[in-house]
Amino acid sequence: MTSFFTPGDRAAANRRQVLYWRLLGRIFDPDEQPALESASMAVVDDLGLPAILLDPAVSVDTVVQRFPQLAEELRGLLADTGAAGTEEGAGPHRPGVAEVRRAALVSKLLLNVFATGSGSVGAGQLARWQSDAGWFEQAHGCAPGELRRQGTGVGATLAGIESDLVNRMHLREVLADPTLARQLTPSMSLVEQLLRDKANLSGVALANAKSLIRRYVDEVAEVLRTQVEQSPVGAIDRSVPPKRVFRNLDLDRTIWQNLTNWSPEDERLYVDRLYYRQTARRTTPSRLIVVVDQSGSMVDAMVNCTILASIFAGLPKVDVHLIAYDTRALDLTPWVHDPFEVLLRTNLGGGNDGPLAMAMARPKILEPTNTVLVWISDFYEFDRSQPLFDGIEAVHRSGARFIPVGSVNSSGQQSVNPWFRQRLKDLGTAVLSGHIRKLVFELKSFLT
Repeated sequence: MTSFFTPGDRAAANRRQVLYWRLLGRIFDPDEQPALESASMAVVDDLGLPAILLDPAVSVDTVVQRFPQLAEELRGLLADTGAAGTEEGAGPHRPGVAEVRRAALVSKLLLNVFATGSGSVGAGQLARWQSDAGWFEQAHGCAPGELRRQGTGVGATLAGIESDLVNRMHLREVLADPTLARQLTPSMSLVEQLLRDKANLSGVALANAKSLIRRYVDEVAEVLRTQVEQSPVGAIDRSVPPKRVFRNLDLDRTIWQNLTNWSPEDERLYVDRLYYRQTARRTTPSRLIVVVDQSGSMVDAMVNCTILASIFAGLPKVDVHLIAYDTRALDLTPWVHDPFEVLLRTNLGGGNDGPLAMAMARPKILEPTNTVLVWISDFYEFDRSQPLFDGIEAVHRSGARFIPVGSVNSSGQQSVNPWFRQRLKDLGTAVLSGHIRKLVFELKSFLT
């Protein structure tokens, strides 16, 4: 059999294999394997790459600070795995020097992100991991934090690792030290821990916890606000004649409809009729009622929905009400404009009593055809499923718009009670799942 691999191809493949064997060895066993370490060092040196690339104790930030030229190589490194690293004339199975170089850089990212060890974690270690994870996300062509917010595939794995690191921290001691607290970068995992532990915090620790929560709320609010602004608004009410004002003048249509009045002699267009754009939309204030399951499995829903509700509460002609429930129901409407205050008043954990929340929500439906009720939950109600569904049916029959949402994280990944999923589908109100932009679109189409 004829071999299509040149000696150079085989040498490159062997060098790449050395780097990946070292990577696997380091991830599953932190102790050095002298033969793999020395072989990898020789490969990196031959590539003209810095030796610190192989040091798992050195952050990616440090590498980039010392060798700025590597920053652009790292960005987008994993965005197109099919096209990366092959030299001219080398197929995808014939690695050249470029592919070996890519393997060295990929190994650095993977080692720093996935080899997190065991035992307690300090604030500095978490901050370093978050920075390294940010570079890993940039390698996928995303902004730092974007994959973790999406929560699917690799993003879900990153979020899981981050959650594990947060759980291994002595968070109360870190928060009590302003220097250490400043090293923390707010994330969903960290906010979840802070919300769960807020009753045990006081003084400086509580102040630092509140600061971190507010920073995260502001960051997410900026993202969601952009999505709300970019989402199409509701349908134009064509039963209302257009206002005959200059800002509504449809110049293109006016010219087109009057072309028959063009005078070649005068070289003028005589206009005998003006055309205006129809811009009338809903004038009656719409009521948005958001009911959020705040049990332990719905933390991301609680955070995202309180922020989203506050954004819609800031829109004109939208009357927003917010209810959170577990085994109790809590009307958070007075604080709906400030998601930070809402989150501080929540009590994560416990079971579910949907009928109790429904009993609080239904009296708020004053004009059914002008009301949308958004219900965010995984719908695991234990022995209260039928009473909750009866309440949902009643809302649906009243003419109010009912939107069941199984998740409101960035990915839409959430387990939903199959019993409810099928019955809601039969009712014609299938559970909304997917990216949070879907919920934004549904709400804005109805409310504006």
